[in-house]
Amino acid sequence: MPEMNLCQAVNDALKVEMRRDPRVVVLGEDVGRFGGVFRATVDLQEEFGPDRCIDTPLAESGIIGAAIGMALYGLRPVPEIQFGDYVYPAFDQIVNELAKFRYRSGGEYTAPVVVRMPIGGGIRGGHYHSQSPEAFFTHIPGVKVVCPSNAIDAKGLLASAIRGDDPVIFMEPKFYYKKPKLDVPAGEYTIPLGEAKVVRASTSGSAGQVTVRASKSMAKSSLVKPPGTGVRNGIGLMTAVCPAASSAARAAPVP
Repeated sequence: MPEMNLCQAVNDALKVEMRRDPRVVVLGEDVGRFGGVFRATVDLQEEFGPDRCIDTPLAESGIIGAAIGMALYGLRPVPEIQFGDYVYPAFDQIVNELAKFRYRSGGEYTAPVVVRMPIGGGIRGGHYHSQSPEAFFTHIPGVKVVCPSNAIDAKGLLASAIRGDDPVIFMEPKFYYKKPKLDVPAGEYTIPLGEAKVVRASTSGSAGQVTVRASKSMAKSSLVKPPGTGVRNGIGLMTAVCPAASSAARAAPVP
């Protein structure tokens, strides 16, 4: 299996899905010729052309509005918001249009749009390049929110999001874009949305347990057993945020 960091895994997932399905298109600011500010879309325009990897103006509301229109006409767009901090001009399009199309049309229309965006701090980006807006979107019925914590999850979850018929907000922790590298499955690879990941299974027979729900970079620190808690079974960990399925999510305790 090839070694990839999280950013490379996102790029690979986009390439695989664009080769697999000609309806998949990517659009956003600097995603084409430049390959994205973090290089997550590098080489896409070279391979698929400017009609499937589209450089847009700096207009987030227009990017999401165009993606919604594409989806209603049969495409499967993957718009990129250059930084999560910039998503607010598109908030109305996401909340009042994208999230509601399937319901308001009585199921006649689906909205297969995956909105990608880097989020979080840790890169000295200041107050306009370090925000984590996931809490806003996890309270919106009609959209799924996904935040992978590593390269393997990033590839598998992004592919599943693109193949689904519901809108997904796909948030990528940019602090982990370039580290660490993991062995990522080559070719087509999916991880179902809405199923908790068992990071470490319990070896204890005790009945007591604590579950920690963590996303992005918190996944690593959450593997450490908290001191002084008296918890014998340790911690269960769920590494992806997906509100539509959180009530049914399962997490196993860890030692």
